[in-house]
Amino acid sequence: MTDKRPTRVIFLDQAKMELEMLNKVVGDQAAKKVKNSEEMRLLKSITQKVVLIKANPLYGNNIPKRLIPHGLDVGNLFRVELTSYWRLLYTLRGNEVEVVAIVLYLIDHKGYDKILGYKSR
Repeated sequence: MTDKRPTRVIFLDQAKMELEMLNKVVGDQAAKKVKNSEEMRLLKSITQKVVLIKANPLYGNNIPKRLIPHGLDVGNLFRVELTSYWRLLYTLRGNEVEVVAIVLYLIDHKGYDKILGYKSR
């Protein structure tokens, strides 16, 4: 991407609550001297992907408009795969000054399938 505008990543609603809960769990685990857990790996994965999105806002896989749930009311939606089959869903907004990647969902694979209307096998 040749766009020179800075990119800011913000977490809203479900994603913000999930991230706060994950940070609390990881903080509790660190206090108990846990060195490696699924939650720690997930938080590290989220942190790494946020860095990649800041470097290239189009980093994620673009979800076709026909698959975007009507209730989200967004014009674009991107998916980033995280560890342990979790997904990060974000939309892009921007102006002349900056690009804003708005993370809408941090969700496990089952929840992701439900949001996008995929059927389980």
